[in-house]
Amino acid sequence: MLKVLYVASEAVPFIKTGGLADVAGSLPKALKKQGVDIRVVMPKYGKISHEYLDKMEHVYDGEFTMAWRTKFLGIDKLELDGVTFYFIDNQEYFYREGFYGYGDDAERFAFFSRAALEILPKDDFWPDVIHTNDWHTALVNLYLRLDHIGDARYEKIKTVFTIHNLKYQGVFPKDVMADALGLDWKYFTNGDLEYYDAVNFMKGAIIYADNVTTVSRTYAQEIQYEYFGEGLDGLLRSRAADLHGINNGLDTEIYNPEKDPYLTDPFTPYDADTALETKTDNKVALQHILDLPLERRTPLVAMVTRLVEAKGLDLVMRVLDELLEHENMQFVLLGTGDRVYEDWFRELAWRHPTKVSTNIYFSDEMAQRIYASSSIFLMPSAYEPCGLGQLIAMRYGAIPVVRATGGLTDTVIPYNKATGEGNGFLFADYNAHDMMYTIKKALTIYRDLGAWKRLMKNAMQADYSWARSSKEYKALYERLIG
Repeated sequence: MLKVLYVASEAVPFIKTGGLADVAGSLPKALKKQGVDIRVVMPKYGKISHEYLDKMEHVYDGEFTMAWRTKFLGIDKLELDGVTFYFIDNQEYFYREGFYGYGDDAERFAFFSRAALEILPKDDFWPDVIHTNDWHTALVNLYLRLDHIGDARYEKIKTVFTIHNLKYQGVFPKDVMADALGLDWKYFTNGDLEYYDAVNFMKGAIIYADNVTTVSRTYAQEIQYEYFGEGLDGLLRSRAADLHGINNGLDTEIYNPEKDPYLTDPFTPYDADTALETKTDNKVALQHILDLPLERRTPLVAMVTRLVEAKGLDLVMRVLDELLEHENMQFVLLGTGDRVYEDWFRELAWRHPTKVSTNIYFSDEMAQRIYASSSIFLMPSAYEPCGLGQLIAMRYGAIPVVRATGGLTDTVIPYNKATGEGNGFLFADYNAHDMMYTIKKALTIYRDLGAWKRLMKNAMQADYSWARSSKEYKALYERLIG
């Protein structure tokens, strides 16, 4: 049986700050169904619910040496949905209010990366492949090769490193090399970790991993160009033969409009056959909650997003007032982020009180209800490694209007009214008026009930589940180990 150790800094349902947690919670379940013995390792954060903490089995207590420090190392494990999760325990590093953004992050995640490899002899689990994710686990790839020379049990293990977002690389002052990472300076001076006179965790992983993947096919191509490459495009081009794009999937058990636990009175579950009418009922329920006029045939355009520049909000700011003034539509926003965007959307609601609801917070319940109520889902990202929002939106029959970049290109198929094919709308250039034209096109199709019903069914029946993507990962693992 193929054995895989999947290493991530967060995973659903234990801890989630972003899309990585969804992947780390869903992909292993799908691979388990493919017959893979896959186990996940993550930090044992103090914020994990006691629902799970109380069920963990203790595996190991001991000490662990990092550079000149001796630190406590605990290992717990828990089986969930047939997948074994290991938890690296060190209260000094992981029992904090937050998860990232601390001054000792280099030390914390270097510890985690080395500790992940200590699990193997402690629980006698020797994987064929170790699969690491983003900069927090990048050093696993280095420590595997540098710390275990001569140990055949480690030397035969192959590695896969996934880039979920190239923008966040784990860049730290170079003095962490010996002090926090416990690595010889030669791995800095030879360029393996050096990056503009700093240390770059992700660069090291790209060099040391046997294969590198990204979370969509298009993003794997984009990051080899300077515009998207975040300073690593040359290195990525040099590894093009080992660089693969595999689209993220969607956990269709969690995101299911037929069984969504948040779709309770006054909201109603639905399927592809009942979506047109039921989503209209849900829209009225949402309008009532958000104090918008109760208008059944007015299209509701939604954004559920982090309020940051990468999400294309500058485009929205340029043309949304004009759209609201001239089009019969309502707009709802859910999310938090940069203050400049939060303030702008608050002012937008003040300018258009009968057409706009601005909600500067985040709630899974409200997010699901917005997906289940909205007509159009707007996602005009400057770049998007894969994107989860458009996948959820399509699953819930909210038709995506997206910019053609990264995973948005790979998952949203332009609607063709003549043939009835497609599941959404795309615009190519990062241009506000191109976006506005595409939204207007979607609003025009919305007025044709027959065409819109067909479009909704196309979106809801598209297969972007992990079942398909997990087969690609399994095939990649099998090629690696021969």
